[in-house]
Amino acid sequence: MLEKSKYYYEYDRNKPHEDNIPKYYIGKNGMMAKDVCDQFDLPYHLATALTYIIRCKKKHNDKGVSDIKKAMAHLKFELSRIANYK
Repeated sequence: MLEKSKYYYEYDRNKPHEDNIPKYYIGKNGMMAKDVCDQFDLPYHLATALTYIIRCKKKHNDKGVSDIKKAMAHLKFELSRIANYK
């Protein structure tokens, strides 16, 4: 196998592949966290907080603590953004 150059970039590495979507982002009826965020036109930090809340207790074995902390951080970012917006 040829070694890839350090400048090599796989253009399709971040494209969504239906087979590669983690199960913790898919709800009981097949709806994905990103679809919920899109339906409500949420800004970045609120959408990110929501995705952390949705996957809480599904990805890590810490009873959801890390995802709840991350969600809270993004909610604080959004509050700060709102406070600075005049």
